[in-house]
Amino acid sequence: MSKSPEILILNGPNLNMLGIREPNIYGYETLADIEELCSQRAISHGLKVNFKQSNFEGEIVADIQSASGAAAGIIINGAGYTHTSIAILDALKISELPVIELHLSNIHAREAFRHHSYIAKAATGIICGFGAHGYVLAIDAMARLIECAD
Repeated sequence: MSKSPEILILNGPNLNMLGIREPNIYGYETLADIEELCSQRAISHGLKVNFKQSNFEGEIVADIQSASGAAAGIIINGAGYTHTSIAILDALKISELPVIELHLSNIHAREAFRHHSYIAKAATGIICGFGAHGYVLAIDAMARLIECAD
């Protein structure tokens, strides 16, 4: 039996507060709800997920570095680090894995400082503005990228 390809799903700072943090922007789903949603969707594609959250930039970089050779792709909601972290950008580029950048809200319809994304420079594609359903869309897209790479 062959091993199912794994997708690393990374969630940045403050996403552990989903469900209570500005639900009018981010929704009422908790990160645990989203993790379960992701696991079920991945299974439907014959994939598995390694779902992580960190409030620390260095941990996110280390997780990306560990994904090389272990994961088939990375889905990342960098949260606030999207707009500030060159270190995360560099780690994503070094990984040479397909990357999908994801945001719960439409970052382009919000404050101007949220319009710029360093992560986008390493991303195959970007999904934003669909709330928790964006994770489902990202898994569907990543499944297609993995399928096309085989």
